[in-house]
Amino acid sequence: MANKVTNPTRMELTRLKKKLVTATRGHKLLKDKRDELMRQFLDLARENMELRLKVEEGIKAANTNFVIAKAGMSEQALNAAMMAPKQEVSLEMSTKNIMSVDIPQFDFKQKTADENDIYSYGFAFTTGDLDDAVHSLSEVFTDMLKLAEIEKACQLMAAEIERTRRRVNALEYVIIPETQEGIRYITMKLDENERSTQVRLMKVKDMMLEEKYHYSERN
Repeated sequence: MANKVTNPTRMELTRLKKKLVTATRGHKLLKDKRDELMRQFLDLARENMELRLKVEEGIKAANTNFVIAKAGMSEQALNAAMMAPKQEVSLEMSTKNIMSVDIPQFDFKQKTADENDIYSYGFAFTTGDLDDAVHSLSEVFTDMLKLAEIEKACQLMAAEIERTRRRVNALEYVIIPETQEGIRYITMKLDENERSTQVRLMKVKDMMLEEKYHYSERN
């Protein structure tokens, strides 16, 4: 640090002391932010795991029903039944700020609120297994949307945690120690200069006293 300090003055000492106060306060704030981000990230990660298992079970059930429906229907009849969907879904996205991280929030609106509008075919030429498959997909859709929202939130928060961690480490292991070392270096130099000044003043005083003494003897 001594090589970096080229001007050990009181003005530089004051500047470094202010810098140390700011760095120390920033380190505490960033550390608190990192800890809170970690807490919320772990909560989201647990929720993400539970929701993923639920979605996977729902998709598995829907796939099973589709396989059974395909076994009981001709491929042409199945394709015709699924060709023209009756229900429409529009997706809207907003953001929520959590610890300076913009977390996406998804919301969807259906064309109609009638639950039976998910079936785009007549029931005369289809099996009940196809109804169960479509219903299973309809039920799991909301959970899939929530899962996408949580997984994106986890990605964004993980990136912010890493950025905050690097800043905390930079302050803790680089900036604050270097500033403290700079303060010690300048303080030491100023003390040395003050002692040197006192020694010079004492010598000057002795010389003046000696000169005055010799002058008195001559008179």
